Amino acid sequence: MFDKILIANRGEIACRIIDTARLMGVQTVAVYSDADAQARHVATADEAVHIGGSKPADSYLRGDAIIAAALETGAQAIHPGYGFLSENPDFVEKVVAAGLTFVGPSASAIRAMGLKDAAKKLMENAGVPVVPGYHGVNQNGDHLQEQAEAIGFPVLIKAVAGGGGKGMRRVDAVADFAHALESARAEASGAFGNDAVLIEKYIEKPRHIEIQVFGDGQKTVHLFERDCSLQRRHQKVIEEAPAPGMTPEMRAAMGAAAVSAAEAIGYKGAGTIEFIVDASDGLQTDRFWFMEMNTRLQVEHPVTEAVTGVDLVEWQLRVASGECLPKVQSQLELNGHSVEARLYAEDVPAGFLPATGTLSHLKFSPQARADTGVSSGDVISPYYDPMIAKIVVHGPTRAIALSQLSSAIDETEVAGTVTNLTFLGNLAKHAGFRDGDVDTGLIERDLAQLTRSEAAPGWVKSLAVLACAGLTEEKPWATGFTLWESLRRTVKLVHDEVEFSATLLVHSPDLATVELPEGSFEMIRQNTSWQHAGKMRKSRAERIGQSVSVFAGGTWHFDIPDPLKMIASGELGGDVVVSPMPGLVKSVFAASGQTVVAGERLVILEAMKMEHTLTAPRDGEIDEVMTCDGAQVEAGTALVQLVKAEKEQ
Repeated sequence: MFDKILIANRGEIACRIIDTARLMGVQTVAVYSDADAQARHVATADEAVHIGGSKPADSYLRGDAIIAAALETGAQAIHPGYGFLSENPDFVEKVVAAGLTFVGPSASAIRAMGLKDAAKKLMENAGVPVVPGYHGVNQNGDHLQEQAEAIGFPVLIKAVAGGGGKGMRRVDAVADFAHALESARAEASGAFGNDAVLIEKYIEKPRHIEIQVFGDGQKTVHLFERDCSLQRRHQKVIEEAPAPGMTPEMRAAMGAAAVSAAEAIGYKGAGTIEFIVDASDGLQTDRFWFMEMNTRLQVEHPVTEAVTGVDLVEWQLRVASGECLPKVQSQLELNGHSVEARLYAEDVPAGFLPATGTLSHLKFSPQARADTGVSSGDVISPYYDPMIAKIVVHGPTRAIALSQLSSAIDETEVAGTVTNLTFLGNLAKHAGFRDGDVDTGLIERDLAQLTRSEAAPGWVKSLAVLACAGLTEEKPWATGFTLWESLRRTVKLVHDEVEFSATLLVHSPDLATVELPEGSFEMIRQNTSWQHAGKMRKSRAERIGQSVSVFAGGTWHFDIPDPLKMIASGELGGDVVVSPMPGLVKSVFAASGQTVVAGERLVILEAMKMEHTLTAPRDGEIDEVMTCDGAQVEAGTALVQLVKAEKEQ
């Protein structure tokens, strides 16, 4: 076994590999870019080496710098994770030439499966079923159109290089073929530097089912299947093992085909054989076809680990160090059901656009496995994939596992950036998905339903109001309580870009009323948690800076309007200047009856060791000054009142 390995990756997969290596007594070396200097994988590894700038081309794709770091630190092997250089045969050859071990397949195996057209020919020769189509070298447009007509529409035009849906077009009629071909070629050329395409029969109700294989260069076993049919933009969203509706006969046939595919190239390490399955009439042994092979560990490998009890990273390290396969096929068994959901920083309503931001708060359900490379306070940068975590559950049955997933998503707390958390929650509860009626078009068909977010109910808004007022924190018993009457204050919040006002009345340390446009809500405190009286729910609200997040079987976010910005824009009606935060009044420059112009200095407030100048929101006359030098004021305190505009007319 190796004494030390270098991980040529970042984020959650680097952390995942470090965890297993530590259990095996293997030291780890992390590499990092400028953007990742404070990243979790850097802090977790035994050593870390800086390899360049924030862009992948300046760091994680610099094979020579990574190999140099391995040699410098005394690492004996390089684990590529997935993405970046994991399927680059030139990098593999350089690793081996440097006297290091590459934890993965040989360069020749990667090349054999690197181009879809060549891989399909290889699979045909190995007796593996492939989708009817044209995989030839003749790229003449007229010839490709003739092949498409012979296959029969609808067809798929697919780039022979790359993946992720780039260079892929569905064509339903011959009249649309030429334009679709031009578009697919242009996209493939831009993404992969190769505009060659292949033509395949389009499957009307396709399911994406893949087989996890593992080889030692001589023998190969399969660790059963994963269903990855729930996709958006050809990117996987939820994966599960085993596949819904899988029969023993279908599993045996797909497993045998996958093993044949891997052994045809003398495969060594973890890999995945991806199949497209026609599910229009159930799962049948003559309706699955080879799509491609991923010659690396997959993002969704945790579900296979959960149902087999196998640590795939451990197997990778053991086989790479020269051991034989730890188990033979007859020793591998399925146990229960596992589901994985990918939590991303992305704007779902805007078309799943990647998002950035600082994770001001991040907490996962203790009932689920959460593979992540970030923590509270970390930044989701624009340089890398915006995945926050993989949420993985395992139960004795599929129904139980899906219920666990739904609960785990509800209990996940994220603030500081937009995410797909609500979308995942809707998907976990989707009736068709729960019934096992899945295919790659499910999300697109039901997109409106899956992207719908529930408006915050009144009791959730009330929790947000209490958090905004600072009453969700632990305070002395008399906080917010006055001897003679309830403390009344107005709180403004913004939810879904709509501002609303609430009146908060604090009757005692454990009793408050929140008056909202939709009604009045009596709130009681139990220990440190506020609840809507008579309707106890597991809930929590937290103020972080100028925002409030409520976590209660779902997540709602609220923004706190910035009084300084409101004053500057006249949003407070242009008649009053208020203190935007608790502070000390350093100087007052206003007097009753004084004429002022918009932007004129009125008060200097000292807060948070800084001075803040409060100015006139508009032209007008000072009606009343309600503070003085040296006064200590609270946030929202009225300081200067202007004569109302109608008085001046």
